[in-house]
Amino acid sequence: MFETLQEWFLGLGAQYGVNPVVFGIIYVGAIPFFTASLAWLVRNQRAGKPIVVPALSTSFCFISAYLYLAIVGKNIPVWVYIFVAGMVAFGVYSTIRKVRGKLGGATESN
Repeated sequence: MFETLQEWFLGLGAQYGVNPVVFGIIYVGAIPFFTASLAWLVRNQRAGKPIVVPALSTSFCFISAYLYLAIVGKNIPVWVYIFVAGMVAFGVYSTIRKVRGKLGGATESN
């Protein structure tokens, strides 16, 4: 059963032009950079420094695997993009809550 599932999963990559292993490496590999960028953003906000660059870095790390999917993928069904957009929207909401929690509820930005 595992082999059948593995063949199906890897077959999706060939069908849509996306290497699932590369997608997974980008997805997991971006986690430490996302965490570091988020800490940088919070640190800059607390210090009253500009947060544009750390916010862009955090955002890029968050969507990097999905960018790979959008750039490399071919004939990807519309529902996949809708699903990804929902995941990104939830992730943005969750990250904003996390940042606000670390800032003690402060909502000001530079």
